[in-house]
Amino acid sequence: MELGLKGKVALVGGASRGIGRAVALGLAREGCRVAICARDEARLAQAADEIRSASGVEVLAFRCDMSLEEEIRRFVAATVEAFGRLDIVVNNAGGPPAGAFEAHDEAAWQQALSQNLLSVVRTVREALPHLRAAGGGRIINITSVAVKEPIPGLVLSNAARLGVVGLAKTLSRELGPNGITVNTIAPGLTLTDRMRELYGGRAQVAGQSLEALLAAEAERIPLRRLAEAEDIAALAVFLASEPARHITGTTIQVDGGSTSAAM
Repeated sequence: MELGLKGKVALVGGASRGIGRAVALGLAREGCRVAICARDEARLAQAADEIRSASGVEVLAFRCDMSLEEEIRRFVAATVEAFGRLDIVVNNAGGPPAGAFEAHDEAAWQQALSQNLLSVVRTVREALPHLRAAGGGRIINITSVAVKEPIPGLVLSNAARLGVVGLAKTLSRELGPNGITVNTIAPGLTLTDRMRELYGGRAQVAGQSLEALLAAEAERIPLRRLAEAEDIAALAVFLASEPARHITGTTIQVDGGSTSAAM
């Protein structure tokens, strides 16, 4: 299938590792020039080198904290300055800390909302003039299956990421006349550094090895395996493509069938 992505420009948040890196690499392999950001400059530079080597396309690596408005503004501006246009925005940022409601103070809530909800608001706001100038585009948000089925012990993520879904649905209707689609991907259990960190603590409390706990989690998934970052990236690349031009306002989980919600 011809995806129509050659020569397009994509901006991908949180792309030094995990899902963000896999999405950036997937888009680059289809011929997109990509701008990637993260807070860890060394890891970001390594990811950029690997993407260039694997795809042969131009890659802009830009240090950016997605919880800070001014840094997002500079990232979008640097992308357009480097490539002359912007066609695809992939909103992706690391999740907030785990914990029950009473474990989090006001500062934790403000940080979670800045990182996982307001980062989307700010990135879209900065990107919109450039997407319109390009004659249309794609906005793709990476959230979590928590937007379909809230996860115990992740109240910050459950709340902030549901806000992204409400925003995305609204934007899909407002921006449709501009030829801009807006969709959300909800990954299930995915083998990333964040998952290993979260489950490492649970394994320690349970007196289990991390490997045993992850194997048990995989057995609860109908497909009997945890997702890999590339599984989420495959959907993101398709949603960014020309054949996906009539898909907008959707939230699609990539979870091996584990979510019990019907919709």
